[in-house]
Amino acid sequence: MRRLLILFAALAAFALPALAQDRATLVSDSLRITGDTRLIAEGNVEVFFKGRRLKASRIVFDQQTDRLEISGPIVLTEETGQTLILASQAELAADLSEGILSSARLVLNQQLQLAANRMVRVAGRYTALQSVAASSCKVCEGDPTPLWEIRARRVVHDEEARQIYFDRAQFRLAGVPVFYIPRLRMPDPTLKRATGFLMPGIRTTSDLGTGIRLPYFIVIGKSADLTLTPYLTARQSQTLGLRYRQAFATGLIEATGSVTRDRLFPGETRGYLRLQGSFALPRRFMLTFDGQTVSDPAYMLDYGLGNADRLDSRIEIRRTRRNEHIAARIISFQTLREDESDSSIPSLVADLTFHRRFSLGPLGGEGGLRLQTHNQYRSSNDPFDGPDSDDIPDGRDIGRISARIDWRRSFVLPAGIEATVLGEATADAYTITDDATYAGSTTRTHAAAGAELRWPWVKAGSGGATHVIEPVVQLIYATKPAETIPNEDSALVEFDEASLFALDRFPGSDAVERGTRANIGIGWTRHDPAGWSLGVTLGRVIRKADLGQFGPGSGFAGARSDWLAAANLTLADGLALTGRLVLDDDLSLTKAEARLALNGPKTALATSLIWAVRDLLENRPDPTREITFDARRRVTPNWTANFSGRYDFVADRGTVAGLGLGFQNECVRLDVSLSRRFTSSTSVNPTTDFELSLDLIGFGGGATAGPARSCRQ
Repeated sequence: MRRLLILFAALAAFALPALAQDRATLVSDSLRITGDTRLIAEGNVEVFFKGRRLKASRIVFDQQTDRLEISGPIVLTEETGQTLILASQAELAADLSEGILSSARLVLNQQLQLAANRMVRVAGRYTALQSVAASSCKVCEGDPTPLWEIRARRVVHDEEARQIYFDRAQFRLAGVPVFYIPRLRMPDPTLKRATGFLMPGIRTTSDLGTGIRLPYFIVIGKSADLTLTPYLTARQSQTLGLRYRQAFATGLIEATGSVTRDRLFPGETRGYLRLQGSFALPRRFMLTFDGQTVSDPAYMLDYGLGNADRLDSRIEIRRTRRNEHIAARIISFQTLREDESDSSIPSLVADLTFHRRFSLGPLGGEGGLRLQTHNQYRSSNDPFDGPDSDDIPDGRDIGRISARIDWRRSFVLPAGIEATVLGEATADAYTITDDATYAGSTTRTHAAAGAELRWPWVKAGSGGATHVIEPVVQLIYATKPAETIPNEDSALVEFDEASLFALDRFPGSDAVERGTRANIGIGWTRHDPAGWSLGVTLGRVIRKADLGQFGPGSGFAGARSDWLAAANLTLADGLALTGRLVLDDDLSLTKAEARLALNGPKTALATSLIWAVRDLLENRPDPTREITFDARRRVTPNWTANFSGRYDFVADRGTVAGLGLGFQNECVRLDVSLSRRFTSSTSVNPTTDFELSLDLIGFGGGATAGPARSCRQ
């Protein structure tokens, strides 16, 4: 029969003074006292004291020495539960804070294990181990060699500082010594942030050769840190990267950048800088900013920082509520394109927007009001188009003030027909300078109104599927103001299921859709009880007169637009397929796009195909025929492969391609990637890029553990 002793020292008058003061609890199968100074507990012994828990087969307490003699197997768990000690024999102080353990193992955060012949506990804070093997890898009986381990003559774990100190350490992979380190300090798995080196990475490119990145992390208080990353390559490239982060009570900031000297640009200092942040302001406003700049167009591609062809820096204050949106922003652009210069693009843009939705009371329906100002500035003063030949004067500056009101109300008519009346009116005032054609001040008013009829037909199939067929007719009347304003923000027009029934298909404010027209279409949707659905839409636009507003590549040109045929398929397993065709009456293709997305437990796939004819109004002098894909496959529980690329059918070549392989188990994460950029210009060359990174799981709060290794029986 098990015996429970509460207040262990109170029941035995000679027992532990320290335990008596802090109310210890002991549980054992048997308990006896020998002589006047020895208490012996045997059989499934458990001691609870100051949050620590000790399990053993036998414990002997000697009052004269104030020590515990413990026979194993021994399991000692610290108060936090993140430190576990296993041993065969031990001699510990009465409060379990210090002593010697034999054939011991120290387990940290259920990840890192340190096995030693001898372990010494000191002051309840330090644990010193002799002849140590440290690893977070699972070890099988038939294969006792871990994937990686650190062998050391002596290891000290500082539980308070959460640091591990290795003396005469040797790092081994699959039992093979790789390198020797006389002294090594690493954070234990419970520590999220600590000053020190992070795992290095290797990168090889055809331009820079093989190089190594060695990040050094610096803690600057509880709310700030700095990471310095030297990057040295075999072809005389020296780079120092940095990342600074700081958190505040109402937000955070992050600065990243790098400075480089290399032989690609001899004698020049190259670099990149980005500053990001967000802060909560009073009255539920948010302040966000994101600024970036680069020394030359090729730098980001050369050093794997992205493939953007324009950089935008912005600062914005906004607030979005249920029926209201307020935003003010300033944007600066830096071009990296060969055929553009910073002086001929809008290098500075400022916007202010107020948008409010409201109910119209007795009139019914829902109304909206939008007020907006827009200003864009070019540093050039040339009123004519320059060498870029984009049909835009290099110095054109624009200022605009706009107001728009809109209204929409729906009714249900007999036979289930849904009728909607809708309308909007806009007024714009423009000021244009440094433009030989449009310079001066001008105003424009525009209004559109329409009626829409939808007649949904619903049928339930015998298998539980639901079919919905919905024909839609929309009649729109719009004014025809003269085109006295240059169109810069509405060059690209999308023809899809949403824009088919829009009052105005231009995405910006510089252009408005004019003239009387009818939008007609029909849709069919099938919802299956098995969890999949299929939708098909067919429609076009018929105009009273062709006003020449749209380019041939938009699909909207002419008195009768092209036909839009769209379909989307969604399966229960996460597969989604969307396709759109824009065809003329002769079934000649104007635009086409298809997207396939799959997000399954083992396979993820995102693929898109784009086909479009040339259209100078959309700044597309050559046709576009391109496919992009990004695929990931979990080959085994530990191995993952990914493949990405882009192929240009017009140029008949790939533009980018990438292949990656990743491995992750309970103790290591390995990522290997190979990519190739095929495009070239005067500033960038075709390059091949190889990267390798390795993380040892179990040190610091880094990568999380993956599926554990399986042992063969």
